Amino acid sequence: MRLDRWLRLHYPALPFSRLQKLLRKGEVRLNGRRAKAAARIGAGDIIRIPPLPQDMRGAHPARRPQPARALSKEERQFFDSLILHEDADLLVINKPSGLAVQGGSRTLEHLDRYLAALEADYGERPRLVHRLDRDTSGALVIAKKRHVAARLGKLFASRAVRKIYWAVVHGVPRPAQGRIGMALIKTMTRQGERVRPARHGDTKAQKAVTYYAVVDKAAPVAAWLSLKPVTGRQHQLRAHAAFIGHPILGDGKYEGLEGLPDGVEPRLHLHARRISFPHPSGGTLDITAPLPEHMERTFRLLGFDPGRYDDGMDDEDL
Repeated sequence: MRLDRWLRLHYPALPFSRLQKLLRKGEVRLNGRRAKAAARIGAGDIIRIPPLPQDMRGAHPARRPQPARALSKEERQFFDSLILHEDADLLVINKPSGLAVQGGSRTLEHLDRYLAALEADYGERPRLVHRLDRDTSGALVIAKKRHVAARLGKLFASRAVRKIYWAVVHGVPRPAQGRIGMALIKTMTRQGERVRPARHGDTKAQKAVTYYAVVDKAAPVAAWLSLKPVTGRQHQLRAHAAFIGHPILGDGKYEGLEGLPDGVEPRLHLHARRISFPHPSGGTLDITAPLPEHMERTFRLLGFDPGRYDDGMDDEDL
């Protein structure tokens, strides 16, 4: 079992954000060493956890998670409307912009709540295989069974999964195609968690690589980009776009709200357009997610035609 899942099972009252902070700071130790959330644990392993407030301990029966609230008819219809592909092993949905994948102290409406409620339908609680930011829309893979989630997790970690994102950015990047190899490091600000370019000597810096290509442009105002992340760091595409001087339209965390073109909504214009990966049961699954409505309106406003370049840029073009 993954370490973070073990912790959530045994400490159900521990908020997800607090758990991530404990892991990030190295306060949770596995066999005497710092451990990452994805670390695998087994019989005989020793887990050290720092003292926790009484209300965050999960041993008392009163602190155990309550059964998930069943979805209303409208909520089930909403979830079903998101499904792009479904088979015996997995789901691929088109996550809307604005829907968080996991909850928090101030986030009551999130995808994880829907998945918890679907346990009765599927026999097991469906599991997220990867994540998208709350304001990023697009293709998201969900495993129906634990062993499928484990196999897909290894695929995502090995970079055998091909992802293409579409974004609309301020200005027009030059050159029209390129590679952004800028290591990132997490930092906490008054506005919440952000990432910044790593500096020489930053021991916690994470390698981050993104390929981009300009698909179309409305010079000098904006450009439509196809983005291919090689790594999967938090806020990677948003930060890389901003740090080369072309923030994504509507990105309030990375300067994308400044100087929005007239008529463009102040919402993040980043969409997980396409995902392709080896299916656990054989063959390759290749899914394309339709654009959200606010990006469709911006495309029309700027004269971009998504049907003309439906697949974005191929690997050889990047």
